[in-house]
Amino acid sequence: MTGRASPAKAAVGDKPVFAYISGLPQPQRGIAEAVDELAARTLPGLQRSVKWGMAYYGVGDGWCFSCGGFADHVTLMFINGAALEPVPPVTPVGMGKATRGVELESVND
Repeated sequence: MTGRASPAKAAVGDKPVFAYISGLPQPQRGIAEAVDELAARTLPGLQRSVKWGMAYYGVGDGWCFSCGGFADHVTLMFINGAALEPVPPVTPVGMGKATRGVELESVND
């Protein structure tokens, strides 16, 4: 793994996201599995997709957040994170002005 997003190809649906997650090393895989499980439990009508080398999660007509494994962490980015209170601390490069997130190094984070 590197400091960049995975080279996983863009694809819509559960199967490509599950394949993306299963290809991550530990502990990133465990973190991504926990995020996916939480999303499935709490978001009715959850939609999954792989875009830009990360798993994307949405409901209805929009994406809520993305989850991507990197060299020493998983980045969880909220598409409209700047509107959250408190505002998540990480401002990504090239993901839009409103996107904010967190970097998770373990499932406990």
